[in-house]
Amino acid sequence: MQHLRDKKILLGITGSIAAYKSCELTRLLSKEGADVEVMLTEAAATLVGPVTFEALSGKKVWTSLWNNPAQPIPHIDLQRNKDLFLIAPATANIIAKIANGIADDLVTSVASARTCPLMIVPAMNVHMWQNEPNQRNVELLRADGVFFSGPVSGSQACGDIGKGRFKEPSEIVEDIISFFSPKVLAKKTVVMTAGPTFESIDPVRGITNRSSGRQGFDIARCAQRSGATVHLVAGPSSQKTPEGVIRYDVLSTEQMLDKVLELCKSNHPDLFIAVAAVSDFRSKTSSQEKIKKVPGVDEMTLTLVKNPDILATVAALDNGPLCIGFAAESENLINYARSKLERKKVRMIVANSVSAIDQTDNDATFVFEDHEEPLGKMSKEELAQRIIDKASDLLKEKVR
Repeated sequence: MQHLRDKKILLGITGSIAAYKSCELTRLLSKEGADVEVMLTEAAATLVGPVTFEALSGKKVWTSLWNNPAQPIPHIDLQRNKDLFLIAPATANIIAKIANGIADDLVTSVASARTCPLMIVPAMNVHMWQNEPNQRNVELLRADGVFFSGPVSGSQACGDIGKGRFKEPSEIVEDIISFFSPKVLAKKTVVMTAGPTFESIDPVRGITNRSSGRQGFDIARCAQRSGATVHLVAGPSSQKTPEGVIRYDVLSTEQMLDKVLELCKSNHPDLFIAVAAVSDFRSKTSSQEKIKKVPGVDEMTLTLVKNPDILATVAALDNGPLCIGFAAESENLINYARSKLERKKVRMIVANSVSAIDQTDNDATFVFEDHEEPLGKMSKEELAQRIIDKASDLLKEKVR
């Protein structure tokens, strides 16, 4: 998916050592479909040359108010019809100038003349970031409606450690995608589950499944982009936590249920999405020591007991959230999904084949009480957004 297709972004780069990371930022923005035009301050141009950005953006790079006689007023023309003015990296100097209305070069002049939203990505030493005048300038800009992406904490070029580090380009792009995403879940709280669970047999063995958690994490990402506060309860998964999502790691189905109920009690969510591929059964007993092979014994019997049903439990809560579940089946997909919908008393089931486990694509059907909506094959991220859009519609119906 190209999330920024046809978005026109004006990128201003200032004199921070992090300027080299804006090469990757430009590449990623272009990969997402954005039309990127770059400006460099004089200091930035000493760190990273304009030719690099011309190659990455496919456009002329601007370095001065005066370097194109054919366009005598670039600070007005450049920002026209732009969807976003992005300054990345932004030094303490450029932040101070913009906050106080100083327009003495191309970047600050464009900032003064802009008619589009402005997003700033700071990059500076921790002590410069914490400096009281700098913090006043940041607050002034925030009060003026300027958006900030970062900074983050970490090691810095000077050797100091702390807040002020330039956000990673991929994280900045995620913030921009989130900025442009329709806020269909604004002011909503979502609790959801993702990934597999693991039911211990002994300290090293257990019952689990092949779920990677990809679909659930994509849904969490799309819900956050859509304006929701997202609490994600995850079984064992190597998936990266989406930007802005609050993650809780658990192991077993019982632990997952306990955390979900705790979050429902403390946060009163509007929406619960059960995506996790939980184990329906667990071993009745779990050995404290590793179970050893016994000479001459070729079989071992495990007694399995039923695990609690997380989705049905949440759906039965008094004044509980709108509930959406998943059904991954190897046969009779729609019939089994509809049976699950009725038994668990939820509004919608997302039905898909077990063949989608650990894949990048999915082919799902939304199952409701009186109809189905086949979606066809698409990426899991695209499916995630379709689920969030449908959840938004169901929440509106619930209010009515």
